[in-house]
Amino acid sequence: MIYIEDQWAENMLTVSGDLMHTRAHDQSLKEKRGDTIITRDMPVFSRSLRVRGKCDVVEFHHDDRGVSIFGREGLWLPVPVEYKRGNPKLHDADRLQLCAQAVCLEEMLLCPEIQTAYLYYGETKRRETVQIDTMLRSTVRTMFNEMHNIFDRRYTPRVKKTKACANCSLKDVCLPKLPHEGKVTVYIHKALTEDEQPCVSS
Repeated sequence: MIYIEDQWAENMLTVSGDLMHTRAHDQSLKEKRGDTIITRDMPVFSRSLRVRGKCDVVEFHHDDRGVSIFGREGLWLPVPVEYKRGNPKLHDADRLQLCAQAVCLEEMLLCPEIQTAYLYYGETKRRETVQIDTMLRSTVRTMFNEMHNIFDRRYTPRVKKTKACANCSLKDVCLPKLPHEGKVTVYIHKALTEDEQPCVSS
């Protein structure tokens, strides 16, 4: 909806998520805590995935398997940290996003595979450790291939209605309740004649 149809809408949840990300995306807030350097709002890209974006937070941990950083002694291994407004999810969407960030960092910095990354959830105020394993990486590449195929065709897939639709800021644009089967003329006729049904007064 955003990239193919150029559609976007805000609601309370998107605004509160933006507010939570304000500190995470403040590039002026660079810190060093012991053996960890913390950077924010770091631009990343991957040629193999054909994607670019920004990491909320990247922690560079002092590690002999890492890479050099200009102006810093030693070697440092990047670890992405993604901030989310709500609670941990049952599906893999957040973990897949984090894995894509790890792939971007590996390609940009020519560093070894990042094995561990973190998701921080605003509701629980806790970090969740994510293992960036082979299966997660394979799923990320498969999904990006599908995404690019859809984008190149300029095709908006049919919506798969779920409980999450109720809180989505785009539900009035996407119209998940709109029936996807039957003739359009029948749907329009039904919609136009609903108000013409006779009323029975007591």
